[in-house]
Amino acid sequence: MATIQITPALAIDERDISEHFVHGSGPGGENVNKVATSVELRFDVGSSSLPDDVKERLIKLAGHRVSKDGAIHIDSHEHRTQGLNREAALERLAALIRTAATRPRRRRKTRPPAVAREKRIQSKKRRADLKASRRRGRDE
Repeated sequence: MATIQITPALAIDERDISEHFVHGSGPGGENVNKVATSVELRFDVGSSSLPDDVKERLIKLAGHRVSKDGAIHIDSHEHRTQGLNREAALERLAALIRTAATRPRRRRKTRPPAVAREKRIQSKKRRADLKASRRRGRDE
């Protein structure tokens, strides 16, 4: 069973990934219309061995690259060879999974210090007094 190591504690099975090679629109020189160098990678998130919380974050992170059946599609056609495009697509998938594997930090609620609140109230009072003094002068 071949696995792809993502992090020291996380690996995915190669059987969860399917590759399809097509004619690419990117660089290729003389062979651009003869050799299928562009790769379309498909990773089935639902059947993978990833933990459930990582799967949820991965689907949310992938955005428009996720199909209705829960598979992530990654294309690569930036290189001239099939091997390099395959490596680039796998690395992009690994980077996406690595990002999803890190748990977001919980936000701690913070309150402004008492001194800052008092300063804000004092400045509001000064502003209100200034405006009130303008009104009083006009009515008399």
